[in-house]
Amino acid sequence: MAVILERDGATCVWCGCGLGPGDDRGLVTVTTEHVVPRIKGGPSWLENEVAACRRCNGRRGHRTPAEWADECEGLGWHPDRDRLVRVLESLETRIAERGGQRRARPYVASQLRRLRNSRS
Repeated sequence: MAVILERDGATCVWCGCGLGPGDDRGLVTVTTEHVVPRIKGGPSWLENEVAACRRCNGRRGHRTPAEWADECEGLGWHPDRDRLVRVLESLETRIAERGGQRRARPYVASQLRRLRNSRS
């Protein structure tokens, strides 16, 4: 968890709220979330994990990162699309180096296309 917070900062990738131990400073308890869900072949690697608040992690379900980012924006939240692209690019590189992850490869590629296009 500490590595992810150091890499990405202590905010939820989906809504932007401050994350921490869930104390009286107004911080929300941090969770880690797989960008590519395990059900879609996503590995349990650091390159596939981001910091998210418990609410967003639970509400996302199995929606794709691009679908959930769109929904979050519709709710008035501020998903960090740049962070999602960085994480997916890192995951894509790691998969290329390590091999395997047959199911995750096309998912990563399609989500990168959608997220990159939505940033333009």
